[in-house]
Amino acid sequence: MYGYSIILYGSSKRKDVAVMATVSLAKAMWRGFSGKCPNCGEGHMFGRFLKVAGTCDHCGEELFHQRADDFPAYLVMVVVGHLVVPAILAVETAYAPPVWLQLAVWLPVTLFASLALLQPTKGAIVGLQWQLGMHGFETGKQRREAGELAPVLVKADTRVA
Repeated sequence: MYGYSIILYGSSKRKDVAVMATVSLAKAMWRGFSGKCPNCGEGHMFGRFLKVAGTCDHCGEELFHQRADDFPAYLVMVVVGHLVVPAILAVETAYAPPVWLQLAVWLPVTLFASLALLQPTKGAIVGLQWQLGMHGFETGKQRREAGELAPVLVKADTRVA
């Protein structure tokens, strides 16, 4: 499995990677959540904080098709809201601290939690879109399923011109 190079038809990139079977939805989303390419799990998905790289720097998979838009932000707001609001209410009920203290504690917690979850959530959404073939990813998915993007195995020490 290791020690082979993968060459995708129509791709000029050649990297030494493991040959992989079809990637499940959960695995593609986890790889995206981890900031890795949903295809190979090795390359970086993000070029900057929320800017998805055009292609994977490891396997050459095209990622520029993604259309995550505002959905990751909505999910982050829902998750953080459901975590922070009950905590605020519990602290208020149990201890009744002054308002300035509540603001001094919960505003930074909310901000940090939102920023910490935003990139992983966007990565998971891109992984979801990639695996399901949504938006511009449908052509790549159809080609993968038809075997057109099936890897050509070449020994790692073999030079391909």
